[in-house]
Amino acid sequence: MVLDEATVAYLDFGGSGAETIAHLRENGRITLMWCAFDGPPTILRVHGRGEPVFRDDPRWAELIPHFAAADGPSARAIIVVRAERIGDSCGFAVPFMDYREERTLHAEHFGRKTDEEFAAYCESGHVGVSLDGLPALPLPLPPRTA
Repeated sequence: MVLDEATVAYLDFGGSGAETIAHLRENGRITLMWCAFDGPPTILRVHGRGEPVFRDDPRWAELIPHFAAADGPSARAIIVVRAERIGDSCGFAVPFMDYREERTLHAEHFGRKTDEEFAAYCESGHVGVSLDGLPALPLPLPPRTA
């Protein structure tokens, strides 16, 4: 989601580790990258500083409506990125790929979980710390503010 001319945000979902959150909490640096898999061969990168906004943060309530179509029980943070540099480069080595459709398995799996079951799922995995021991997702998982 584009929030303003220099700020973007995306939802962080359960189902994977929490490396990005841990490293943002450590030093705030992040690079986002998009590749064109059809059309002109282009790569776009946004270099900047990011911050995870957790479910109990007062900013959650103002940010989450931007993601109404994608929000679900497994949304655990909103990653807000302030761009410091935006650049494109050739994607001459990026292969052509055809988009078929979205996969629904993640939403279906986590859609069957209650907030309590999702919190228990988070506590049973490796999301409290990164692979290199940095604090990642706060546990117990904060409740949603909205």
